[in-house]
Amino acid sequence: MVEPIYSTVTLCGAAIEMKCAGAGQPMLVLHGAGGSPRFLPAMQKLAERFEVFIPQAPGFGGTPAPAWLETIADLAYFYLEFLEQFDLRHVHLVGLSLGGWTAAELAVRNASRLASLTLMDAPGIAVRGIEPRDPSTVSEEQMTRDTYFDPKLAEDARARARAGNAAVHQANRQLVKKLAWQYRNHDPQLQRWLSRIRIPTHIIWGADDRLFPPVYGETWAKAIAGARLTLVPRCGH
Repeated sequence: MVEPIYSTVTLCGAAIEMKCAGAGQPMLVLHGAGGSPRFLPAMQKLAERFEVFIPQAPGFGGTPAPAWLETIADLAYFYLEFLEQFDLRHVHLVGLSLGGWTAAELAVRNASRLASLTLMDAPGIAVRGIEPRDPSTVSEEQMTRDTYFDPKLAEDARARARAGNAAVHQANRQLVKKLAWQYRNHDPQLQRWLSRIRIPTHIIWGADDRLFPPVYGETWAKAIAGARLTLVPRCGH
């Protein structure tokens, strides 16, 4: 089993926690709205082939949000600084949900250090005929249920939330509200410039995602030249 190395990195005036594991070509994984509290089994598997970096974004996980953090684009610039700080090249960039939005913002700006881009169930774009869901109108319990295809996984997630740090969870939620919800989960300027992404791109989507239906994945795939789309059956967000 590949054991992760935990460290603290200070960048752009923000101290963040980072997990790193494995060896090989670098892979940078950008987490979603819940932060990066666990080294997931999928990351364990990837670390068998890649050197996997999983930094916790500024302001998540109980860390204070820096004054400069106002939009998802700010996170994209932060991760560009991260790539330069560690001089990472030929990087496989993977973005999960909110991290996928961030990864796309990064790739539009500067993909010179990237080998590929993978977006998983990412918001960040508008889809014709789909009204963005306002999370403030849905209870957290219902939101968790809607996140998973398997009800047992949803209950497990609820149990972890009850056993976890409520203050950190609430802080994460408020930060996501500031960064994404007030913009209705998309950036029209990003969508306008997705043609600038000219690296191999893979869009991965849960076929049963109730938060962002698969039509979002189809829209991403059409907007990025050469992108391929994979739908995962019996899978939610």
